[in-house]
Amino acid sequence: MTLWQNPRWFNANKRREQVDEFVQETRQARFGSRTYGESEKYKAVMRHFNRVAPKYDFMNSLLSLGIQHVWKRAAIRMANIGNGDRVLDVCGGTGDLSILAARQTGPEGQVVIYDINHAMITAGRHKIDPYPDLRHIHYVQGDAEQIAFPDQTFDVAMVGFGIRNLTHLKRGFGEMYRVLKPGGRFLCLEFSRPTNRLFRTLYDFYSFNIMPFLGQLITGSAQSYACLPETIRMFPLPQELSGMLASLGFENIRYRRMTNSIAVAHVGIRM
Repeated sequence: MTLWQNPRWFNANKRREQVDEFVQETRQARFGSRTYGESEKYKAVMRHFNRVAPKYDFMNSLLSLGIQHVWKRAAIRMANIGNGDRVLDVCGGTGDLSILAARQTGPEGQVVIYDINHAMITAGRHKIDPYPDLRHIHYVQGDAEQIAFPDQTFDVAMVGFGIRNLTHLKRGFGEMYRVLKPGGRFLCLEFSRPTNRLFRTLYDFYSFNIMPFLGQLITGSAQSYACLPETIRMFPLPQELSGMLASLGFENIRYRRMTNSIAVAHVGIRM
């Protein structure tokens, strides 16, 4: 087997198994290498994030060698957030993207961290609550597949490194489309497959050996950090994701690869 024929990366047919139509037809959904009933996956996701929440920010910075912060700043610039904008951060977790967005909206705007997991929201509040210039950031605990806001509420809807954990991927994107105003901007920052084959092989070794080892050493859970790279390898590739977004009604879709495509930011507009 040559270096670039790594079986851990799903082919196009297997990646389609992560999309709503397959999940609804089979009544099964995958989270990492494990398969759950369609209505049970969210419980596994909740357990996972309850485990990782206390050290989530630290581990993300450690495992990415700090580069995640560069990706997030670049993605926020692509979203073209303006003063006074209303911004929804779906699967917003510990609030990194929301903090960057809040700097762009100013106090005249509003940023909502929207996440189903209370432990994740709580883990990030120390970065926000003490600072007067971030008082326009608000918290809502809710399901990204049934966003608890009316149609056409927000100027920007964004998601960073969270959408792939949903049971119904298209439904989550569709909800983001629904709550955007006409002309509203969409941003999705997510992990992807490195384009360079040699780099991809090194990345695979790091993902399936170093990351679980550090997860066990620091958090006591190797499985939590083995699950992360598994979910990445099942997610649609950039061109596939662009097609999905277009099918939902987004226009002017473009994407930017970062760090040899380890991370990719997609932006689009609801017309």
